[in-house]
Formats: sequence, structure tokens, C-alpha cells
Amino acid sequence: MVFIVNPELADEDLESKINGVSQFIIGRAGVISEVETWGKRKLAYPLKHFLEGNYVLAKFQLSPARCKELEANLEISEEILRHLLIKVGR
Repeated sequence: MVFIVNPELADEDLESKINGVSQFIIGRAGVISEVETWGKRKLAYPLKHFLEGNYVLAKFQLSPARCKELEANLEISEEILRHLLIKVGR
């Protein structure tokens, strides 16, 4: 999953948001293999009036039913501008 976080968040708040997503996954019997922060990058088009965002890549295993719950949680978060969750083949 890749998600874009509000670029105006302080570093501590960004880490807190990333840890919150990680704890959500772990709390629902998920296994996180990697979390990589790509930093601030320019967006191709404005999202919620922002021209850049903090990109985060998270690789994890989670049941499909829990993925729906994760996506619903990400959509209601005001700090997360956009997310993309894909299934990686084995």
C-alpha cells in the first residue's frame, strides 16, 4: 500500500500517523514486512489544495475482509490525502 500524508504535519505527527496505521494492521492479525517513508514529493495534481505530500510505502499481509476495514479507516482520516492498496502476487 502506498499512502500520501498531509505535507504540513510535523515529523512527530507523521511518525505517529504511520505508527497508527501500522498498529491498525497489527491489531487485526496482520503482519507488516516493511514500512518505507519516501519523504515529500510533488503531486501530479492538487489533492485537497496541496501540491505536495509525504509518501509512505507499507508492505503487509492482511485478510481481505480486514483490508476493506483498513481502507474505510484511511478514507475518513483527514491527514491521509490518498491511498492505493494492491495485492502483490506470490
